[in-house]
This record gives sequence, structure tokens and C-alpha cells, in this order.
Amino acid sequence: MKILVAIAFVLILSSLGSALFFLMKDKGKSNRTVKALALRVGFSIALFVLLLIAYSLGWIEPTGIR
Repeated sequence: MKILVAIAFVLILSSLGSALFFLMKDKGKSNRTVKALALRVGFSIALFVLLLIAYSLGWIEPTGIR
């Protein structure tokens, strides 16, 4: 489960980085920045849903604040 979460974070950060790259390169003349940001939102929602499902199936447990 930790590997899946780490992969999701890497995908989210790479999508955010590509959006920044496209923003600087295209100067707002194409839709690539919007597509990269939409993909980042999709990855974030997928990670959230994955965590909810993993919690409901008992794959992960809350540890609380120590």
C-alpha cells in the first residue's frame, strides 16, 4: 500500500511539474497546461478514493497523533 501511495504522489508531482513547464514554454497559447492540471486533479481524487477504499477494506489503519 505504501508503494501505491508513493507512486501516486510521484504522478501528482510530475503532473504539476509538467504543467509549470508547459505554462512557461507555451506562454498560455495552448491547452497543455490545463490538461496537465486536470490530470493532477484526477490523480489526487484517485489517491483519495484509493485511501478510502483501503481503509474500508482494512488494508490500512489509522495510527493517531502521538
